[in-house]
Amino acid sequence: MGGLIMSQTLLSIPLRQPPSSSSLRHRFSSCRWLNRGSAPLRLNGFNSRCSITNTEVQFDQTATDEGVQEDLPDVASNCPVPIIHLKSDILETEPFNLLTEGTYVDSLLTALPVLSEEEQTALAATPAHPAGLYALYASSFAGGLVEQLWNFAWPAAIALLHPSLQPVAVIGFFTKLAVVVGGPLVGQLMDYFPRVPAYNCLNLVQATAHLLSVAMIIRAHTVPSTLASSVLIRPWFFVLVLAGSVERLSGLALGVTVERDWIVLLAGPNRPIALAEANAVLNRIDLVCEIAGASLFGILLSKYDIMTCLKFTAGLMTWTVPVVLVLTWLTNKLSSGVLNRTKSHDAEVTVKIGVGAIKHGWMEYLQQPVLPASLAYVLLYFNVLMPGGLMTAFLTQRGLNPSIVGGFSGLCAFMGVAATFISANLVRRLGMLKAGAAGLIFQAFLLTIAVAVYWSGSLSQQTPLLFFLCLIVLSRLGHMSYDVVGTQILQTGIPSSKANLIGTTEASVASLAEFVMLGVAIIANDVSHFGFLAMLSLFSAVGAAWMFCRWLVNPTEEQRSLFSF
Repeated sequence: MGGLIMSQTLLSIPLRQPPSSSSLRHRFSSCRWLNRGSAPLRLNGFNSRCSITNTEVQFDQTATDEGVQEDLPDVASNCPVPIIHLKSDILETEPFNLLTEGTYVDSLLTALPVLSEEEQTALAATPAHPAGLYALYASSFAGGLVEQLWNFAWPAAIALLHPSLQPVAVIGFFTKLAVVVGGPLVGQLMDYFPRVPAYNCLNLVQATAHLLSVAMIIRAHTVPSTLASSVLIRPWFFVLVLAGSVERLSGLALGVTVERDWIVLLAGPNRPIALAEANAVLNRIDLVCEIAGASLFGILLSKYDIMTCLKFTAGLMTWTVPVVLVLTWLTNKLSSGVLNRTKSHDAEVTVKIGVGAIKHGWMEYLQQPVLPASLAYVLLYFNVLMPGGLMTAFLTQRGLNPSIVGGFSGLCAFMGVAATFISANLVRRLGMLKAGAAGLIFQAFLLTIAVAVYWSGSLSQQTPLLFFLCLIVLSRLGHMSYDVVGTQILQTGIPSSKANLIGTTEASVASLAEFVMLGVAIIANDVSHFGFLAMLSLFSAVGAAWMFCRWLVNPTEEQRSLFSF
């Protein structure tokens, strides 16, 4: 026992202040036992230590015993203060009300509050900063609506210049290339700079790129070109490609910052249920913005000319910027400044990081503790059995009604919204890792049946074709469920200091997977080869489920320390 404090309830030593003001300062620094007669007193096998530091004490009565003093000449000579000797009758008649070591530990443990299972679940479901989360949701909705509106507007505006798909394809190619090459660099810069200033700066950069792109497209419509090849060599087209690449990189960095870093701090890194629900809300906001943005521009384009629609888009972008900046400040304010981060690097380190950012990003990505979960996420992008250009072209070549094609895309989006609700319940019931495995297995199972239906050769009839599409729609439940859960796994397993770097590098790898699939589709460009692309997509989905389940069964010690396997 480290120290023994004796109060008046234990030992009664009469102390009083004499009339004289002369007082003595006594320091007991090394008296480790109490005297009872001439033998040391041990209480329950432990030594007691009395220490009185800088205390003015006046002893009115002290019991002295010459015999005892003779037995202890060393103590008397070494201690400059008188020793208080306790009478044996006091020790015998007044038993010490001292706790033994075991009793003390037991009383301490019973005094500590222990949460019940229901209270722990309630705590895990309660966000650390709920008000800050609501402000972040509003900011994400405002910025996401403008971004999704522009993602639908610019291809439509470019397509109206010329019926060829080449200009749109070229812009899409360079934007993906910018993500693959520049993603790690932007992520490293986001980890280097403070959160809120960097986020606000990227919002301004993205808005500037949006407005510049609008200006270039308006310029293109004022001076139309008849040939697609002449469009590609126009100065406004080069500026549009550059602005589109910058906009895409800025949007990627903003999304990764919110999904991998900010949401974790606001929901709480040790509150898995709250984090799962926050991720689900963010995914719902993204899907709602995607549907609302496309619908809004489509309605405008059906009522007004393209120039009016572009001017309306530019005005909406301009008014959204201050709204997003104010909501970002409010998010940090309502969360007690949890998003603040101080700078920790100098300019010399910045140049070094900038030169080796791409290589450093890929090395950090490959060394992350949750690499199998991230690779499973990337493999899901190597897929044509989902809404997209290749699937739309295939269904059109099959002669399917355009309303059915549009309904297919709408149902897939609806399944994405439903998956955000299902994923939160799966995390609550199965846990984070098992919920991710369930989503991947469900998707792989349904896609296996869909590919079997395709290779049965009955897609020439409308009923089997509709059944084929229904299986793909249902598989989106598993896909989007893992999208939400996989994001939470990466949020938990990746340190906050590397969240942006690894997140943007992962987006680069996912873009690379899309590149590979597009390259295969360019080679096998005939519609009769769609079954081959479908088989590759199935292998990718099954490989993702196998990789994740294998990681779930054979975790490393580092992974065990991060998750409950």
